[in-house]
Amino acid sequence: MTKRPFLICLYSFCVFLVVSMFLNTLTPKFYVALTGTSSLISGLILIFEWWYFRKYGTSFIEQVSVSHLRPLLGGVDSSSPSNSNASNGEADSSRQSVSECKVWRNPLNLFRGAEYNRYTWVTGREPLTYYDMNLSAQDHQTFFTCDSDHLRPADAIMQKAWRERNPQARISAAHEALELEDCATAYILLAEEEATTIMEAERLFKQALKAGEGCYRRSQQLQHHGTQYEAQHRRDTNVLVYIKRRLAMCSRKLGRTREAVKMMRDLMKEFPLLSMFNIHENLLESLLELQNYADVQAVLAKYDDISLPKSATICYTAALLKARAVSDKFSPEAASRRGLSTAEMNAVEAIHRAVEFNPHVPKYLLEMKSLILPPEHILKRGDSEAIAYAFFHLQHWKRVEGALNLLHCTWEGTVFHEVSVYPKKELPFFILFTAGLCSFTAMLALLTHQFPELMGVFAKAFLSTLFAPLNFIMEKVESILPSSLWHQLTRI
Repeated sequence: MTKRPFLICLYSFCVFLVVSMFLNTLTPKFYVALTGTSSLISGLILIFEWWYFRKYGTSFIEQVSVSHLRPLLGGVDSSSPSNSNASNGEADSSRQSVSECKVWRNPLNLFRGAEYNRYTWVTGREPLTYYDMNLSAQDHQTFFTCDSDHLRPADAIMQKAWRERNPQARISAAHEALELEDCATAYILLAEEEATTIMEAERLFKQALKAGEGCYRRSQQLQHHGTQYEAQHRRDTNVLVYIKRRLAMCSRKLGRTREAVKMMRDLMKEFPLLSMFNIHENLLESLLELQNYADVQAVLAKYDDISLPKSATICYTAALLKARAVSDKFSPEAASRRGLSTAEMNAVEAIHRAVEFNPHVPKYLLEMKSLILPPEHILKRGDSEAIAYAFFHLQHWKRVEGALNLLHCTWEGTVFHEVSVYPKKELPFFILFTAGLCSFTAMLALLTHQFPELMGVFAKAFLSTLFAPLNFIMEKVESILPSSLWHQLTRI
């Protein structure tokens, strides 16, 4: 056992001698080939990394490292809840996952049958993209289905219906489910896609509410009997919240705005933790329609928080309230002569913050770009969010005298509208690293090709410096060992 460290040191020394002899016999052509190959490989990696970043917005090497290598190395997900405080941990992790999400469901999305289909009837073209409808299908499967659907025949039919691509097949499946029993999700599908008017959709949603409340009460009593019942109760909760929210939207579209506001407030009070539906944005739009600006400010004070996800509705509604206080008397010429007052400065800063969040909105509010029907899903800080916001809130800006004029003057004085995509994506570390590596190795290859002798001297000097500590250790070992023993071992 005592000879093992000695033999390991001896073996390492022999390997070092072989490597040293090999490096001493290398010609400058080898160094040219080595550096050229390294430059080529790093260049290919750079090109692939740049293409992947431009297409997906992230680094491929970083994504692979985080997704695959980190779990193998024993990395711990910081967003997972701790066992000591499960409820707080789940809330924090869900908030983090929501805040990182970029594509959101449009909280003010239109009804397919009663509103989107009107565009199809007139133009013969589809108002929604396949990608948008596919995201909606995923949402419906997430919110309206669960693992225990096979226990109820109507729910089993609806589980297949939400996966159907053909609208007529979905509608037929919903009617088939209603023949078995009163199914809340079947009424939802018919209200969304078959109803041709808002009044008809409201009637179907009221039937869905009656069926959904019964299922919710039953699952609420059984939710603690196991994970299966808990999942069923979670699904029934999502169904009930969705129905009540769409009923409130029906009331808003039919002119019963005060009734819609009351329904939304009751819903937010009954289910305060379900922020994924963004019901407060529906409430803000209804309160602006009533010109109840004090209540709008109260809602903003609650949801315009740094720990909560921002949106164009939050930022631009806050800017509208600040602009309302000064817009009726605002004059660019007078402001340039006397300077901005405190209230005007607050309004300008609020507009700057809003434009910084989404620079695409002003062009739609100022009618410099034509509005189209808003999609069912929006990209935060993107053009789709700007369309969705302006489609519903342009009338509120027009109602406040001088607000659009102040927006126009303030927006023209900023540089945010020149940014095509905000926020600007920063280049990942690995793109910069591979670019530097490719440039460095290419320079080495060029210098080695032009000055082979000089670069060979530099390479040998660098390698000798690199192996200097190992040389020192081996000299000490050689001086300690007997010369006869060392001679015999080197022969072996």
